[in-house]
Amino acid sequence: MANNKKNTKENKPKFSPYWIYGILIALFLGFQLFGNSGYEEGNIITEADFLKYLEAGDVARVDVINKRVAKVYLTDAALNKDIHKNAKTTSFIPSATKLPNYKFEFGSLEIFQNKLDEVIEGLDVEPKVKFETETNDWTNLLMGILPFILLIAVWVFIMRRMSGGAGGGAGGQIFNIGKSKAKLFDQNTEVKTTFKDVAGLEGAKEEVQEIVDFLKFPEKYTTLGGKIPKGALLVGPPGTGKTLLAKAVAGEAKVPFFSLSGSDFVEMFVGVGASRVRDLFKQAKEKSPSIIFIDEIDAIGRARGKNAMSGSNDERENTLNQLLTEMDGFGTNTNVIVLAATNRADILDKALMRAGRFDRQIYVDLPDIRERKEIFEVHLRPLKKAQDLDLDFLSKQTPGFSGADIANVCNEAALIAARNGKKSVDKQDFLDAVDRIIGGLEKKNKIITPSEKRAVAFHEAGHATVSWMLEHAAPLVKVTIVPRGRSLGAAWYLPEERLIVRPEQMLDEMCAALGGRAAEKVIFNKISTGALSDLEKVTKQARAMVTIYGLSDKIGNLTYYDSSGQSEYGFSKPYSEQTAELIDKEISDIIETQYKRAVKLLEENKDKLTELAEVLLEKEVIFKDNLEKIFGERQFVKEEVESKPE
Repeated sequence: MANNKKNTKENKPKFSPYWIYGILIALFLGFQLFGNSGYEEGNIITEADFLKYLEAGDVARVDVINKRVAKVYLTDAALNKDIHKNAKTTSFIPSATKLPNYKFEFGSLEIFQNKLDEVIEGLDVEPKVKFETETNDWTNLLMGILPFILLIAVWVFIMRRMSGGAGGGAGGQIFNIGKSKAKLFDQNTEVKTTFKDVAGLEGAKEEVQEIVDFLKFPEKYTTLGGKIPKGALLVGPPGTGKTLLAKAVAGEAKVPFFSLSGSDFVEMFVGVGASRVRDLFKQAKEKSPSIIFIDEIDAIGRARGKNAMSGSNDERENTLNQLLTEMDGFGTNTNVIVLAATNRADILDKALMRAGRFDRQIYVDLPDIRERKEIFEVHLRPLKKAQDLDLDFLSKQTPGFSGADIANVCNEAALIAARNGKKSVDKQDFLDAVDRIIGGLEKKNKIITPSEKRAVAFHEAGHATVSWMLEHAAPLVKVTIVPRGRSLGAAWYLPEERLIVRPEQMLDEMCAALGGRAAEKVIFNKISTGALSDLEKVTKQARAMVTIYGLSDKIGNLTYYDSSGQSEYGFSKPYSEQTAELIDKEISDIIETQYKRAVKLLEENKDKLTELAEVLLEKEVIFKDNLEKIFGERQFVKEEVESKPE
């Protein structure tokens, strides 16, 4: 019996506001259809028929309505005539007033009145003529309030959309704009990413795996008196896999996982950011144990008090203050773990970085050669690759590439292979993909004069020659004078993977970079703008030697580098004007010394430089083998670990 009552309740239609809209529309249509507008009654006739009936004396009265419609009332005698047998009116709606027998519309009121007067003058009994103006009060009322109804409807629609876009909760009310916009991933949401999909990053994976392990088996740690870290901050360059690591945590932890970006707290309304932080942690505590992941936390976690003149700064600081309180304040819950990711850890607030909030900072660095091989293995799974594809070779050809860059290389190689109609992706496709990503799109149809092409050939040959002659310079792998992107030529090198760099190594690299301009000077006795990127690279390197690494004897063991990124000097320099002059002179001396060194090397090997340039002009692309034919075996033989483009 109880079930029947329950089913009866469920079968009852639920009230909906759209019912009210439907009733109002029905009433409006009813007034339009059945309202006494004065135009619905009577048979339609023409103006000529009316004048004929008027001359016959059949018309008792004429009402002219709104200066365009005439209602005709016949005499009782006329209604008995056969010609007017259809003129008797009936109505579905009872009416106390007599209904017209005929009606018609006319054009000009003045012309109609003249015709009417002419006919009436010849009649013995004049019919009554009356002019009236009729209106529908209900229609006028609805037309008067309709604009206000539309404005209110538009306002309600906009408010609902705004509340929905701001992460509104049930009902989509405007007050839900302060609700959290975090996406919840739990056991009902299938997250396919696991730690197996994260190649490399062994140290980072161990750290976050321990957090996952604690959530699965808390007794293992709590029995020894240990406590789970409240937060872990993933720090590293863009594309190294910070967000991917968080996705793997969501897939492995099997606990509620709240994911959102730092910008999701930012809103145009005051107080919304702090409200969303409170709502986020409230939801996380209700579902604890749980994990909160905040991507790009630097959007709200910047150091406070750095931009006091900005009005928006107060709102961001309020959001940060609320986050600090929720992470480690009165009433905090240890079963909520916060993961965050940023590539700007140097600008984060010190209170946010302290132990008790983010207990662990996990640095996610660019992958080394071994890790790059593992990343290639992950991204090559969906590709139809050639059987003889050497992953060790690919990892050597991509030094300095992040995980995102390697994924881009694999995708670009597949596109290049498909463009060439191949059935599988081979080694050459990957080499072309690396060239495409680093150097830009190849422009074989770029218009270049023979003299410019010759200058580019000697410029690139100068780089190759100097780098081959110097001990610490990276040896050449490939040189091309085919324009790519914004450059007219490019060279790829095989750098040594170093953790520390010595002054003689930096000086040799600078000398090799200036080899292009030195070759132009030696061969043509002229220089050009083609060395812009080389000069930029050399100037930055020389400035780093003097002002950052303390490798200058004249400046001494000093550094003006601020690793925190929060310079206390503001717009002033941390050194005097005399020191600034000394720094500028020292940078210039270092560069000029290496330039003269490159010129001297090329003058001593001018014939070989010319021979190499001629080969480059002929083939447009040369490799290490071409240099060995001209210069012989390189004297400084080192283990080739990685290759790196210029």
